[in-house]
Amino acid sequence: DTPLPWINYLGAQQYCALMSNTAGGYSFHIDPRERRILRYRYNSVPYDRPGRYLYLRDAKTQKYWSLSWQPTQHDLKKYKYECRHGLGYTKITSHYEGIETETTYFVPLNANLEIWKVKIKNLGKNVRHLGLFSYAEFCLWDAFNDMTDFQYNLNIGEATYKNGTIYHLTKYRVEKNLFAFFDCNAKVTSYDTDRATWLGPYRSEANPRSVEQGVCANSKAMGWSPIGAHGVILSLKPGEEQEIVFQLGVGKDLGDEKPVIQKFRKLKNVEAALTELRAFWQKNLQNYQVETPDEQVNAMVNVWNQYQCRTTFNWSRSASYYESGIGRGMGFRDSNQDTLGFVHQIPAEVKARLCDIAATQFPDGSAHHQYSPLTKKGNGGGYSDDHLWLIYSVCEYIRETGDFEFAAQSVPYNDGSQGTLQEHMERALEYTLAHLGAHGLPLMGNADWNDCLTLKPGGESVMVAQMFVLAARELAGLLERLGNDGLAGRCRQYAEAMKETINQKAWDGEWYVRAFTGKQQPVGSRTCAEGKIHLNAQSWGVLSGTADRERAESAMNAVEKHLATKYGIVLLWPAYKSWDNEVGAVTLFPEGLKENAAIFCHPNPWAMIAETMLGRGEQAMKYYKAILPINKNEMAEIHRTEPYVYSQMIAGKESPKFGEAKNSWLTGTAAWNFVAISKYILGVRPQYDGLQVDPCIPAGWKRFVVRRFFRGAWYNIEVKNPRRSVKGDKSMRVNGVLVEGNVIPILPAGKEHKIEVVMGV
Repeated sequence: DTPLPWINYLGAQQYCALMSNTAGGYSFHIDPRERRILRYRYNSVPYDRPGRYLYLRDAKTQKYWSLSWQPTQHDLKKYKYECRHGLGYTKITSHYEGIETETTYFVPLNANLEIWKVKIKNLGKNVRHLGLFSYAEFCLWDAFNDMTDFQYNLNIGEATYKNGTIYHLTKYRVEKNLFAFFDCNAKVTSYDTDRATWLGPYRSEANPRSVEQGVCANSKAMGWSPIGAHGVILSLKPGEEQEIVFQLGVGKDLGDEKPVIQKFRKLKNVEAALTELRAFWQKNLQNYQVETPDEQVNAMVNVWNQYQCRTTFNWSRSASYYESGIGRGMGFRDSNQDTLGFVHQIPAEVKARLCDIAATQFPDGSAHHQYSPLTKKGNGGGYSDDHLWLIYSVCEYIRETGDFEFAAQSVPYNDGSQGTLQEHMERALEYTLAHLGAHGLPLMGNADWNDCLTLKPGGESVMVAQMFVLAARELAGLLERLGNDGLAGRCRQYAEAMKETINQKAWDGEWYVRAFTGKQQPVGSRTCAEGKIHLNAQSWGVLSGTADRERAESAMNAVEKHLATKYGIVLLWPAYKSWDNEVGAVTLFPEGLKENAAIFCHPNPWAMIAETMLGRGEQAMKYYKAILPINKNEMAEIHRTEPYVYSQMIAGKESPKFGEAKNSWLTGTAAWNFVAISKYILGVRPQYDGLQVDPCIPAGWKRFVVRRFFRGAWYNIEVKNPRRSVKGDKSMRVNGVLVEGNVIPILPAGKEHKIEVVMGV
């Protein structure tokens, strides 16, 4: 009975299952559009239908109920229910009519299927005769077609049953490369594969006729809507418990599924797979662990923030309860940023992803806006920022791994021609330089990071100009490390020239303007009636090194004065109250929602990082805690989305729903908040020649500890703060030896190393 469905993502490889706290959700294989396995109805009333449902029916009383509360929705005063979302699994327990159940859902490693493992226990003193029914509604693979082309898709559905397994064979007779199966390891006494037969006329999942009658009709779907429903008869003595396994998955060639089905029909193999999954997540998370005085920080950094980072890496912005999975693939901008949050976890997979991303870049240096995870082909383009993110992600990968050879690796462009990653990055800078506007700033194109800042032709982006300054410096730093001082020098000249242009043309007296319209009018200026100040131009002014100390402090002070709220920093102020054709889609939204003055969480950590660069640790932590999900647990009725993962946005101060969040899980907020807390507030960040320790923390913190895996070795870093400093290292000892500066040199691999840092300059 949560304000919204609170969900989990099951599956860390090719198979993904979105799982709500009441067993709602859907599944897909690799691509949520082309290979959607289970159907989901967005905007459904009631919400969150359908899902992975299990029902029990008492043969004597003829009462029936769901094992996950939904969809039958029994009175919670009588029906006891609990959901626990874990790392890669979800466990739902129920207690009703003297029967206790526990259902564990998970996706085994190296398997394209999901497991539903259900325990059913008789708590009473009499023998109970029960019917157990499963239910899953198949999508007809192409999710877009499934939602739209009914004259076609209502005639192609096909599902059948054989020996405990239901087969979803829609289109298999033609394509012969994809089918789904839904198996039960208990004796199946009846089944249905046709939704209309299972439900009955004018009914829903809340009162299916087959469950009500206590037996399925053995229907076979030929057209209409195929489903999978098993009927199992149980007899439980007092205190007796039975355990049953359902498995839902995909295969390519009929027959290949049989060994897999036989494997997971055995309970010992299911338990072994669950144990293996837990070990997998433990291993992934152990590469970065912290101990700070703040338990909320510890819980988010050690577990849930990293878990969300891995989820966004897997699925970008493609499929969630807010993204239908039919319109967006793997974003160029999005996926580059997502790698920043967990390159320490799986560097080899990050390396492969960066090659996939770079391969969708055009030879002129620009980039597709996104690409298909199935075909790896790009689509969309014309955004002024996309290509620059590649420079940040590649440089960060090399800092983390020391894999300098990666810059020389040949990667194709989208037309099949080849270039090294270094050349890809060089062309990204060159593309921006070749597309400058009247003020000498980068042309906006379709938009920049703010997809809704859709200026008319000739519009210019100050944020992209600041991004360019940082990108040019990043590439210069890498080139210097590679020994190419000549090209590095040119990159630094590019950065200095753009920095000078920004400060000449975009400084507004107290802060930086955000952009210039096609008519060369400022956006985000004191002279504007609405949208006077925008967050990103201020934070990126500091991140990029564009602003000197005086302007940096002025800009960030303006952020605190005009944009900061108790729930986070709004994207701009004041909100646009009417349509502005020159500014574009940002003015479409009601005040305080989305890009129109909401607390857009993704750029909040940029402000945190900027504050640490100014040495203002108290302010950085204040901003960090303002959007911290775990902080929202006590205000769940206001916040509404999950209090364990970040959301894309929170309604801003000019909205009547101030504090309400939307678009949880798949957001760049996850990666950037991990970057902000781990690399700038705690201050442990990779450099090309070592691991830098440069914390900027609240003065009240006496100490903290970071245990981090870096280039094959374990670094156990204890930071003490006896003088209650906010920033600045007084001394650092590495394995007992005093070293100069704040960069730990590369230490021998395969060993544990002890680092002691004392703050207080």
